[in-house]
Amino acid sequence: MTQLKAPGAGLGYLDPDMNSPASTATPSFTLETTVGAIVIAHPALARVFERLGINYCCGGKKPLAEACRAHGHDPESTLGQLHAAKAAGETLEQDIDCGAMTLTQLADHIEGTHHEYVKAELPRLVEMADRVARKHAWRDERLKEIGETVSLLADEMFNHMGKEEGILFPFVRQIEAGAADQFPCGSIANPIRQMEDEHDFATRAVARLRELSDGFKPDENACNTHRALLGGLEEFAADLQRHVHKENNILFPRTLALAGAA
Repeated sequence: MTQLKAPGAGLGYLDPDMNSPASTATPSFTLETTVGAIVIAHPALARVFERLGINYCCGGKKPLAEACRAHGHDPESTLGQLHAAKAAGETLEQDIDCGAMTLTQLADHIEGTHHEYVKAELPRLVEMADRVARKHAWRDERLKEIGETVSLLADEMFNHMGKEEGILFPFVRQIEAGAADQFPCGSIANPIRQMEDEHDFATRAVARLRELSDGFKPDENACNTHRALLGGLEEFAADLQRHVHKENNILFPRTLALAGAA
């Protein structure tokens, strides 16, 4: 049984492509373009990456060709799908131009959209996962680990969001207002590195849940609660990608660039 461990301090991963405002206006992309840069410039294409199981948040630094090969997809075919989707104007309900927001607006958006979603949804998923594990683990022992992983993920996410709302995001707003990059934690790069490490933990937890549930697909014996749990976890996984993408690939690099300039 694979056990997840809560994250400690980790190395940051910044994509140089994200630091320039020009990158968000790039009209085209190639196999060498990072997947994070593609989603920044064309947010609606997140849906294509989600369908293919390609991580564009914590994996946003990888060039498209490398990300495709890692997931068993033909790079040229995937590039064609992305260009076709862009040409067709494929859109997402959550599609907004984060690149046009100020840092304060983006932090407010993340709190009001993704943090509020997590606060409402995760307790419900924890309760369902526990109930399904208690009643049905006798027929599928993986349900016990699913319950434990969802509970651990919830604990970590609530702790993580508390640090962002109480510490990091206020620092981001101060940097944008002209404050020097001098805080009790030292440079703002320090809490950003920690948040990135915690994002990686959450992403690995969701990947483990996907593995344990055969891609969030219920078997023929699954009860209605089990089916609702897997549907909720699949929606949570999609939201988490968008959530982490906005922080790792947009908010954090722009904050670090501004702090460095100051």
